[in-house]
Amino acid sequence: MKLLGEKHMAFEGLTERLQKAMEKLRRKPKVTEADLRETMREIRLALLEADVNFKVVKDFVKTVREKAAGAEVLKGLNPAQQIVKIVNDELTEMMGETATPLNKSAHIPTVIMMVGLQGAGKTTTAGKLAKHLKKEENARPLFIAADVYRPAAITQLQQVAASIDVPVFEMGTDVDPVEIVRQGMEVAKEKHNDYVIIDTAGRLQIDEQLMEELAKIKELAKPDEILLVVDAMTGQNAVNTAQGFDDQLDITGVVLTKLDGDTRGGAAMSIRAVTGKPIKFVGEGEKMDNLDVFHPDRMASRILGMGDMMTLIEKAQENFDQEQATQAMAKMKENSFDFNDFLDQMDQITKMGPLEDLLKMMPGMANNPALQNINLDPKQFAHIKAIIYSMTPEERENPDMMNPSRRRRLAAGSGRPIVEVNRMIKQFNQMRKMMRQVTNGNLSGMENLMGGQMPGGRLGKLAMNRMARQMKKNKKKRLKKKKR
Repeated sequence: MKLLGEKHMAFEGLTERLQKAMEKLRRKPKVTEADLRETMREIRLALLEADVNFKVVKDFVKTVREKAAGAEVLKGLNPAQQIVKIVNDELTEMMGETATPLNKSAHIPTVIMMVGLQGAGKTTTAGKLAKHLKKEENARPLFIAADVYRPAAITQLQQVAASIDVPVFEMGTDVDPVEIVRQGMEVAKEKHNDYVIIDTAGRLQIDEQLMEELAKIKELAKPDEILLVVDAMTGQNAVNTAQGFDDQLDITGVVLTKLDGDTRGGAAMSIRAVTGKPIKFVGEGEKMDNLDVFHPDRMASRILGMGDMMTLIEKAQENFDQEQATQAMAKMKENSFDFNDFLDQMDQITKMGPLEDLLKMMPGMANNPALQNINLDPKQFAHIKAIIYSMTPEERENPDMMNPSRRRRLAAGSGRPIVEVNRMIKQFNQMRKMMRQVTNGNLSGMENLMGGQMPGGRLGKLAMNRMARQMKKNKKKRLKKKKR
C-alpha cells in the first residue's frame, strides 16, 4: 500500500470530516437551525484544513447555508438528505459542473501547448495525453521538444514518446525554442499529424523571461489549447500558479497531476473557482494510461465519500474481456468457479489500477472501517498466484479437493507459509459463496463483506440507474467505432 504523505493525509481528512458532518445530520430525525450551523462550521473547517482558498470556502459555505436554511428544507421530508444533496450540487458547480472537452481546430493540426513549473509532471503528462488521444481518437500526434534549458529534458521526452510510439521533433539545446516550434509546425503539416503537443520549458517559479518565451510561442503557434499542468499536492500554491499563468497567457484549461491515493479535490475546488478555467484532466499514477477526463460530479461524490461508480464502471468495461466476464458470472451462479477462473479475474482486476483505489470508488467505502482492515499489499497478488501455480491442473479445476496434505505440498512448492495457503483457500471459498449469492440476487453476502455498508435504497438505485445509462452509452460508442 502507498505511504501517504502529509498533504495526502490532509485531503483524506477532508473526506473523513465531511462524511462525519453529513452522518451526524442523517442520524437526526429533525434538523434544526443550530444543527445546520454546526454542520456548516464542520464543513468550513474541513475545507480550510484541506488548503482550499479562503474566499472560495467563505462563498461556498454561504451559498450552502442560504439554500439549506429555507423552511422548505428544514421542515420538509428527509432534511438531512436534502442538505447532503445541496452540498454535493454546490461542490459540483464549484468545480465546473460538467467535463470540458479539448478545444479542436477546424483544420489539422490541433495545437496543444503544455505549460507549467518544473516538477509538476509536464513532460509525463504530455505523454499521457498523447496516448489518450491515440486510444480515444486513433490520432497521430507529434511532440515538439521546446524545453532547451532543463538537463535531459529532450531525452526524457524522447523516452516517453518511444514508450507510446509517438514521433518527436527536436533540434537540440542550442536553438531558440521559438524557432524549434516554427520548424516543428511545418513538419507536422507536411506529415499530416492531427495533433501537435508542444512541451515547453518550466521554471522553479514564474518569472518574466519564462513568460516572454511562452508568449512568443503562443503568438507563433496559435495553440487551440494552453494546458497548465499543476501538482495537486502543492495545495494553495497550485492555485497561485494557475492564476499567475492565466494572467499572462490566458490558459484554456488545467491538468492536475499527483491526484492519486487520497488526494481529494482541495486544489481542484480552488482552481476552477479562482481562475474560472476548467480542469480538463487529472493524472493518477505514473503509468502512461493514468490520465482521466475530469468529471466534477464524480469528484464531488468522491469528496463526500459517496463513491465514483461511473469511473469504476468505465475502468471495468475498458479492461474486462466481456466474454470472459460472462463465463465467470455463469460459473459463479453454478458454483463451478475454479482457481483458473480466479487467476483470469485477478489479471483483469490488476489492469484497472490499485485495488484500494477501486474499492474507494464504491459508495460508502472511502472511509469504511472494513476497508481499513484489508491488507492491500500488491505483493499479495504475486503470492496468491505462486500458490495457484503450484497446484496440479486437477486441483485448479476442483477447489474442493484441497485436503491438508495437498495444502502442505502447495506451501512447500510456492515457498509460502501453510497458514497463508489456508487463508487464501478460505478467502477463495468465501468469495465464491458470496458471488454465488450476489449472482442469484441475494446481496446479503456483499453487505456482510462491507460491514453492512452496501449502498441500498435511494443511493443504490441511483448508482444502478447511472450504471445502466452509462453501459448503454458505451455500447453505442463501441458500435460507432466498429462502423468506422
